[in-house]
Amino acid sequence: MSDIIIRPVVAADLPAVARLAGMLVRYHHDLDPRRYLFIERVEEGYARFLGGELADPEAVVICATRGAEIVGYAYGTLEGRDWNALLDRHGAVHDVLVDPEARGSGVGERLVLEACARLEALGAPRVVLHTAVQNAAAQALFAKLGFRATMIEMTREAGGGAR
Repeated sequence: MSDIIIRPVVAADLPAVARLAGMLVRYHHDLDPRRYLFIERVEEGYARFLGGELADPEAVVICATRGAEIVGYAYGTLEGRDWNALLDRHGAVHDVLVDPEARGSGVGERLVLEACARLEALGAPRVVLHTAVQNAAAQALFAKLGFRATMIEMTREAGGGAR
């Protein structure tokens, strides 16, 4: 664990971070393909998207490295008031993923705490995140770090029923 460094993502990191982001997209899509988006060349899209976020002063894009290898990343943004969600100004952690070979070593915890600290330093009075209902391990980690459940998303396919 002491060999892990958490730092901001730089442009040269984008291919490795996008590989992890692709894993995150595939994980969710495999859970529920009707709910979670999947697009061809998702890594290229994520690299382009996160590359644009690097220039946003209200975005946090960080990675965990072990030596020269990127073993995890987190992405979050400072958000304003959201009337639809009944949520005042806040930080939002959108993505957290640790490479499967590095899981269980505390990397995820460090990434989440660092993302929260950076969002709070930007002025976020609270940080929210979403997790797949099936992802009990992530929910346990987030609860351990002080998050509490506040919203449950429910999805209904067109035409009714769960199918």
